[in-house]
Amino acid sequence: MRRLSKWLGWSVVGLAVLAAGVLGTAWALSERALSRTWTVQDPPLADAMASASLEHGRHLYATRGCADCHGADGAGKLLVDAPNVVRIVPSNLTRTVRDAAWTDDRIAAAIRHGVRPDGTPLVIMPTGDYNDLDDHDVASIVAYLRTLPAVDADPGRTHVRPLARVLYAFGKFPLVPAEHVDHTPRVRVAPPAKVSVAYGKYVAQVCTGCHGADFAGGHVLEPGTPASANLTPHANGLQAWNETDFLRLMRTGQRPDGRQLHRMMPWKSYSTMQDVELRAVWTYLRTLPPAEGRTRS
Repeated sequence: MRRLSKWLGWSVVGLAVLAAGVLGTAWALSERALSRTWTVQDPPLADAMASASLEHGRHLYATRGCADCHGADGAGKLLVDAPNVVRIVPSNLTRTVRDAAWTDDRIAAAIRHGVRPDGTPLVIMPTGDYNDLDDHDVASIVAYLRTLPAVDADPGRTHVRPLARVLYAFGKFPLVPAEHVDHTPRVRVAPPAKVSVAYGKYVAQVCTGCHGADFAGGHVLEPGTPASANLTPHANGLQAWNETDFLRLMRTGQRPDGRQLHRMMPWKSYSTMQDVELRAVWTYLRTLPPAEGRTRS
């Protein structure tokens, strides 16, 4: 019995040392990622800003996820608070746009590259959804942000907790999206706004942060919530759906079988997309290779 107790004691010590080593390594890796800097050299937005549309910017802010994270008023809010994992608090944009460091080009860099004016990365900013956002579109968003009334509120700060750092070290947590987007300087031009595969692909980019680059879903975005759905034309995806089913889902949040979407799916924002946007997305999704995914739609 004494020998067994001694063995168990050393086993506990060994596991504790191993856990400490994993956490220490994860902490060092995550801190290094958070302190890294990127230089963004996209062409200036000046010409695009001259033709920016406030109404178009308002539409994009409402339908591309900006309002879902930062609030309809842009004042920021608590988005996720998962104990031991992460507390996500998107910032107060009405303060950001009044800070001289945040020029039009710097705001565009935050949206498309996920970096601050000093080049350090934004945390958990879904930059991959916006990396190819058209110059006129991003200029319109910037112009609209600058019209938001100032809100004197501090929504708090994002905190990356131990488990999130460990998950990041194993490639399972999108701590620094700037690590995974294309920083090549370039002019971005959207396809014509019509029901086409090209325009649908452009609009559907906003879905990739949740459903993945292959749209096969399976991603758990918040502990305790369902994995994102498979949007490909697979048997456990949208194979049996038609355009009417898809449009009803996006307009009402209701599946063909009558079930309501989980709150994690921001269908209320997408419901205000124009018909041409939603129909183009559906047209694009039908062209995707069927992927098994890990969830049933």
